[in-house]
Formats: sequence, C-alpha cells, structure tokens
Amino acid sequence: MKTIFWNRGERRLRAGWRLLIQFILFFALLVLVVMLEGLLENLFGKLPQHPWFGPGDSIFLPFEMLLVTVLSMWLMARWIDRRHFCDFGVRFNPSWWSDLGIGFLLGAISMSLIFFIHLTMGWAVISGTMRTDPAVGAFPVSMVLALISIVCLAAQEELHSRGYQLKNLAEGLNSSRLGSGMASWLAVVIIAIIFGALHYDADAGMISVFALIAAGLLYATAFVISGQLAIPIGFHVAWNFFQGCVFGFPVSGVDMGTSCIALRETGPDLWTGGAFGPETGLLGIGAHLAAILAVLFWVRSRGGRPDVREKILKPSLLASERSIPCNGRN
Repeated sequence: MKTIFWNRGERRLRAGWRLLIQFILFFALLVLVVMLEGLLENLFGKLPQHPWFGPGDSIFLPFEMLLVTVLSMWLMARWIDRRHFCDFGVRFNPSWWSDLGIGFLLGAISMSLIFFIHLTMGWAVISGTMRTDPAVGAFPVSMVLALISIVCLAAQEELHSRGYQLKNLAEGLNSSRLGSGMASWLAVVIIAIIFGALHYDADAGMISVFALIAAGLLYATAFVISGQLAIPIGFHVAWNFFQGCVFGFPVSGVDMGTSCIALRETGPDLWTGGAFGPETGLLGIGAHLAAILAVLFWVRSRGGRPDVREKILKPSLLASERSIPCNGRN
C-alpha cells in the first residue's frame, strides 16, 4: 500500500499526490491573500479595482495570482518535490533569455500577421488610435498597468500549467513505464486539454476549447522540447499584449480598455474569433500550429534536437548526486 503514495527510488510522494497537494496549497494561499486584502480594505478603505475583471477584484489581482503560484511552487519544491525551484523551467542563464526573446518575437509576429490579414480581407476597420479607459488614467498609465498585468498573468499560467503540472505529470507517467516519449507527449496533450477547458467561454462555445487546446499544445511543446519556460512565457506575453494593447482585439473575451489602435470588426467569427478574440478563430488556430513548427526550427537551429529534453522527465532531486544548482547550465 505504501508504494501507492511513496516513490521509493526518489524518496518522495508520487506525482499524483504532489499535484493534488499543490492544487490545495495554491487555493489555500489564494484564500489567505483574499482575506488579507479584505483586512487592508477595512483599515484603509476600498482598494482600486482592476478594469478587466469583475467587481471586487483589486488592481493587484494579477500580481497576487503570480505571487501565490510562485509561493506554492517554492513550498512544494522545498518540502514535497525535493527539487530546486529552477527545475520548473526557470533557470535564468543566457540561453533562457535568448529563448524568451524568440518566444516574444514569435508571438508579436503571429498577432501582427493576423491583424494585417484582418485589414487586407476587410474584416476590420481602424476607428481610432491611443484608446484608453478614463477610469484607469492617462494612456501611458493604463498601458503600463496592462503590460504589468499581462506579464504577471502569462507567467502565472505558464509556471502553474506547464512548469508544475506538466512536469510532474510527465514524471509520474514516465515512472509508470509508458516510456519517456509517450509519457511526455501524453502529458502535453492532457495539460493542453485542461488549459482549453479552463478557458471555455459560453458565448464562443466549444470552439473556444479546441482553439485554446491548440495554444496549450504550443506552450507545452515549447516547454518539453526546450526544457525551459522561456519560449512559452515570451510568446504568451507578446500574443496577449499585441492582441489587446497594440491592435485592440479582445483577449479571451476581455476588452483591455487600452490599445494603440481601436478596431471595428466586421469579419466572420469563424475566421476572426469574434467577441472572444483571434485565438478562437481559424486564423488564430493556424497561427498557434505554425508557431509550433517555428519553435521546432529554432531548437534545431541552435544545434539541438527537437525532442523531449531529459530534464522534463528526470528531476534534479535535492540531496542527491543529480542535484544541479540553479546557476548551472542548460
């Protein structure tokens, strides 16, 4: 019975239990932060509201989500996972930063191409520039707030979905004798499906799920073949920033309120994504699938092989001969 809970070879809980504990810990910390926020509001008055979210969500919500994710992962790494935090794909060496830049460039190019196709096909008309939400403040202020929020939320999603969940799931499947390749790619598909389901939008229908699965496949594939979160984070930030803050598209059904360009869309929802945003249109799905090929090309161009990186499946466990310090190389 003990082996159901305990991995004797690694001397730690099995992957399924680690995932469950991190899930519970994440929400426990989130509740604690919400309670602390309520205490501050009782003492100093209501905090400024975030323009994107519902009533009661403070302007600090994206930072709080990132903070809770990092804290829960650090606690798990130290006390449950027996690994360095950087083992989750955040080893800040030179190759990490070059991958981050490539991810950002791919995201910016992908969304720019979608925008120009919209204009060329007559599916969108530029109705203004320097659009901003008066409730937030001047254009530069609202743009900085939007960028900080996008960075926090993109990093939070990639750390949580790919850095922790996908890695632990792949390790668990690998230990079940599925084989390294099968374990990793099965984990990629499972996490992509969960990512798509979590972004379900009733107005967009099931197409929002399938479209976001394509995005999840891109982020997960980039993590698995590079061994780092740099490309997924860079692409995710650039995609959302250019989508909402540069070109004025909705982002997963949310109007950012601030953009360099104000658009009036008239194209078919099947291609444009309609009110949910380009990610649920055929153009967006195609862009994510094309980006997977670009990531494969980038990995190969650096002299690497576009296959599963060993670090995804073999953790650098603390207090073992395989332990690698966080300032180590890829």
